[in-house]
Amino acid sequence: MPEEYLTDDEQLEHVKRLTAEYGPWMLGAVVLGLAFVFGFRYYEGYRNERAMQAASRFTGMTSALQHDDRAQARQIADALIKDFPNSPYADQAKMTLARLAVDDGLDANAIPLLTQVMENSKDTELRHIARLRLARVLIDQGKPEDAIKTLSDEPGAFAARYHEVRGDAYYAKKDLQRASSEYKAALGESGLQGGVDSALLTLKIADLGLPAAPAAPSAGLLNKAKP
Repeated sequence: MPEEYLTDDEQLEHVKRLTAEYGPWMLGAVVLGLAFVFGFRYYEGYRNERAMQAASRFTGMTSALQHDDRAQARQIADALIKDFPNSPYADQAKMTLARLAVDDGLDANAIPLLTQVMENSKDTELRHIARLRLARVLIDQGKPEDAIKTLSDEPGAFAARYHEVRGDAYYAKKDLQRASSEYKAALGESGLQGGVDSALLTLKIADLGLPAAPAAPSAGLLNKAKP
């Protein structure tokens, strides 16, 4: 019989019977639901606390750098990488350690750190920055061909910088024509994307000592040349 036609007593008995039959399952579902809610809140709180701890250490690292306490900066950076390996602060710590290594003339120590950020960071912009820095380190190590291969990735908004560093790599290879082409491409992109020093690029092009390309004849001269 449809439930809407049951008497009040019959409906009460129907509810009691359903409760007796399905009550344990309903109670279990409620308990599981509450456990999920409280578990999720605990996890969110734990994750937020971890993020705040990582941010605090990152602040300490940047403060140490500002005060030129390189040993302290290294110590904090190492701890960030160890304790918060999947956080964006770990990527920044690796970039910091790579910079300190280059400053100390230990370019070889910077290469694996920059490579890790370039290949694994979730931050697209930071991956490009790591790639550019790695290419510069390779050029300084006398490996311009490896630097050019490193910059084979799609540059996106970093096209001007890619062109400039590729130009430096070709210059290191004594391939002045390609260096000039890359510098000019970087100069052309600089107005659109920025990120490069136009005056410095102009000096680099002049320093190559290549003859200026002949100017294309004007339309007026072309018309005069016609019979």
